[in-house]
Amino acid sequence: MINMKAVQMVGINKPLELQEIPIPDIGEQDILVKIKAAGICHSDVHYLKGLSPVSFLPITLGHEVAGVVEKIGSKVNNIKIGDRVCLHYMVTCGNCFDCTTGNEQFCLDGKMIGHHINGGYAEYISIPARNAIHLPDEISFEQGATLMCASATSFHALLKARIKPGNTVAIFGVGGLGQSAIQLAKAFGATKVFAVDIDDKKLNMAKTFGAIPINNNTTNSVALIKNLTKKRGVDIAIEMIGIPTTQKQALQCAAPMARVVVVGLSNKILEVDTYKDILGSEIELIGSNNHRLQELPLLIEFASKKMLDTSKVVTKIISLNVEEINNTLEALERFDAGVRTVIVP
Repeated sequence: MINMKAVQMVGINKPLELQEIPIPDIGEQDILVKIKAAGICHSDVHYLKGLSPVSFLPITLGHEVAGVVEKIGSKVNNIKIGDRVCLHYMVTCGNCFDCTTGNEQFCLDGKMIGHHINGGYAEYISIPARNAIHLPDEISFEQGATLMCASATSFHALLKARIKPGNTVAIFGVGGLGQSAIQLAKAFGATKVFAVDIDDKKLNMAKTFGAIPINNNTTNSVALIKNLTKKRGVDIAIEMIGIPTTQKQALQCAAPMARVVVVGLSNKILEVDTYKDILGSEIELIGSNNHRLQELPLLIEFASKKMLDTSKVVTKIISLNVEEINNTLEALERFDAGVRTVIVP
């Protein structure tokens, strides 16, 4: 049996370890992908800290994956060896009500790569062929990997918010997800996009994408957003950090009949004044979880046409080096890791 290198989580709050494990087998409907890029997401920190428990240990983290197809199962006919692909990270049954209605993120048998099954901090990954999205030559593997989470999650959140041309939008947290959300909101026709964060580097990047940057450490973001929207507030507010303070601010800056979308993971309680925050202005508070496979081809098309450019979002590239990966996860926990770090095995 041939082995491969994989950087694995071995316990809660323990550093990841480099392991030699067998290259995974494939079934008749599966493909084997040689990994060319794997993004390091803040969600990986949540798994490592036990906020969102993994299914088993040791487990290979990493759910933002792109690569080249090296082997295909006997019944695979939509993918061929040598294809450049990026991977939808939800592996589902494909047959239940949620899967057949395009809401596979709610499949009771669904498993997320890097969370419930082995993921992308490795040299190879096995996955059902239906999870593979063709990656055009004009999109790098590094960008293709980040599209599968940071961009796809932002895309889904904006669709949940029912964004339309002329809307005003506030994005709370402009890391990997937020930078994509800014560009996608603009692509959908938003007239003003406010970027709220405490990191000036991220805010400066947001400004290059056409956002109005607001430093939440030095500015009353809610008051400024209200002032810049003629006291009305924004049509859409998206919270991507998972902190009660910014979740509350997202509600407070919302215009009458606005949609406030919560994306950031948190185990903290959000206290809401039911009338003031929601009922009085008919605010919609919406949860947005993951994304849908059927949304990904359009997202890839946006990227191909440069309506979404994630080249600047990838701020650091590292090798499959356990020390560098652990350092990145520690920096992410401190909110001090740049926008997106990508592993290139």
